[in-house]
Amino acid sequence: MQAAVHTEYGSPDVVKVMEVDRPTIGATDVLVRVHATTVNRTDCACRAAKPIFMRLFTGLVRPRATVLGNEFAGVVAEVGTSVTAFSVGENVFGYNEGPFGAHAQYLAIPAHGSITTMPANLSYAEAAPGAEGSHYALAHIRGAKITAGQEVLVYGATGAIGSAAVQLLKSLGVNVTAVCDTANIDLIKRLGADRVIDYTTTDFTKNDQRFDVVLDAVGKTSFRQCRPLLKSTGIYVSSELGPYGQNPFLALIAPLQRGKRVIFPIPKHDQKMMVHFRTLMESGQFTPLIDRTYPLGRIVEAYQYVETGMKIGNVVITVDHFPERHD
Repeated sequence: MQAAVHTEYGSPDVVKVMEVDRPTIGATDVLVRVHATTVNRTDCACRAAKPIFMRLFTGLVRPRATVLGNEFAGVVAEVGTSVTAFSVGENVFGYNEGPFGAHAQYLAIPAHGSITTMPANLSYAEAAPGAEGSHYALAHIRGAKITAGQEVLVYGATGAIGSAAVQLLKSLGVNVTAVCDTANIDLIKRLGADRVIDYTTTDFTKNDQRFDVVLDAVGKTSFRQCRPLLKSTGIYVSSELGPYGQNPFLALIAPLQRGKRVIFPIPKHDQKMMVHFRTLMESGQFTPLIDRTYPLGRIVEAYQYVETGMKIGNVVITVDHFPERHD
């Protein structure tokens, strides 16, 4: 099968599309014929091993997982002898962070993993980006215990996490103020934001409104910067470590403090989460935002584009399947 492989850390150019062995499955696994996947910030960080501590998880000298890609949508090609939850021919989508492997024509994943049947109303390319950014957004929302009627500001509303956060918050009945650039104001309003602040013309920190939660979906602000925006018991949550890696530390000492505080949820994923996203996608309450689509053979270009920091939502990779050779 064809796969995008990297055997060393570095720039996007270390990724090569080549022939590799198709993964084998055990009794409790599912083999998925991948039709669409994504390139996201997680893939970029693992490929480049940046920040440097990433090597503790990905391999100190060289990458352990040579085929990246955590999101996928495709067709069940084979099931293990003990699998009853899935059948050959079913359309599925899911998330496989850790083992990775979605940047390939075939992916092996445990049947009890983060995989479920695909939303009937979406194509492979539309369903594939339904888990990565959204599972971070969901972790932030649940970690902050956000409920209907609360006031939440989402900074970085055009990214994969931010665009998912806006939609997931609106599905809960939250009042959402989103921050983005001029070109994307109408787009973010269509996603459901009640109010949009253009950061190119307005300093969002000078806003007179106070929020129950400030959610930084791109990690470009700080607690100190956003603290004045919070209500007396407001919460600040960011998708990144923050200046000098302070966010996890501030979250650790938060229980010792009163008033405004920082939380730093650790995202988790499982099959229940995937079913939740499928339900939201089928009902139209959540639709992954797609910026560009590349074929697998141009995945290096996809990496290069993602690393410009200019993507809107998600970058999708389509995976073609040609008749296999039998030499």
